Amino acid sequence: MQAEKGGTMLILILSILLNLNPLCDINRQYEPSPKLRIGFYNLENLFDYFDDSLKKDDDFTPLGIKAWGKKKYENKCVQLFKVIAALGAEVPLTLLGVCEVENAKVLRDLCFGTPLRQNHFNFIHYESQDARGIDVALLYRSDYFSPSLSYPIPIIYPSDTVSFTRDILYVKGYVFQKDSLHIFVNHFPSKYGGATATIGKRAFVAKVLKNAILKIYAQNPKANILVMGDFNDEPSDPSITQVLGASCQSVDTQTFLFNLMCPFQGKEGSNKFRQEWSIIDQIMLSPNLYFNSDKEETHIQQAHIFAPSFMLMKDEIYMGIKLFRTYNGMKYLGGFSDHLPVYWDW
Repeated sequence: MQAEKGGTMLILILSILLNLNPLCDINRQYEPSPKLRIGFYNLENLFDYFDDSLKKDDDFTPLGIKAWGKKKYENKCVQLFKVIAALGAEVPLTLLGVCEVENAKVLRDLCFGTPLRQNHFNFIHYESQDARGIDVALLYRSDYFSPSLSYPIPIIYPSDTVSFTRDILYVKGYVFQKDSLHIFVNHFPSKYGGATATIGKRAFVAKVLKNAILKIYAQNPKANILVMGDFNDEPSDPSITQVLGASCQSVDTQTFLFNLMCPFQGKEGSNKFRQEWSIIDQIMLSPNLYFNSDKEETHIQQAHIFAPSFMLMKDEIYMGIKLFRTYNGMKYLGGFSDHLPVYWDW
């Protein structure tokens, strides 16, 4: 099959780029996989190198403070390809929510300008009014997932009509033309300016998201709903538990959403600030999706943090390890992102 050949080629290319043994057991790619992988990844400032007068992207231009040009941009795309390819090496990566992308051009370059095209990757994206020009998007394998409806959900603060943040992306589609799925990709407002000062904005976005989910439940209480994103809050924070209603307790059929990332809080993280790791990148499921994920038996669904060694480096200041980023302050490192991907196998 074409998808299987594409997957094998991708593994060979990835092995060369990552200096892996190209003679590893690639025959496993021909074995049908009972699962599909769904993930989320904050790409950290995937900007092109052209100045957009309508966005605050001056830093990421050849004359900007980061001296962001064609070579650095192309390296960023290659680095992100390595992560995405590795993420889907064992189980087919079917859906990947992403954030901090500037426009459709960078998504085209990532999906069609790297070997990701061999695995039929496409994307859904809408321009938002975010001041920095960073948006959310959904990458998907078109041989596994067929979108049928998508639109952005704008965030308009009632008490602050001059501040804008990224939209919530809603996508409805079908896996293997069979299982319907409602997907929400999010990037909640950051804590820039202080956690307390910005908590109201994250709570407001959480309320908008919850209202959108309630509309789906009203039409179909057994809907398969998948929520993912960088929430800039942890699973136990009020915006997640109280406003959105994502539970960290044992799930049952009356649970509004179940947060798969709760077990990681206080132990592991997808993002590190100074010496503290946090789990602000999260995946949540509706009860029906949670209980019907395993066709044979119901068991505790688990998410994972994707943390291969090539995405990490020694932390000289705060000890331990840290993320191998594109920049460390103003110093160009040529790494990946300040976040690790999170994923769940369906």
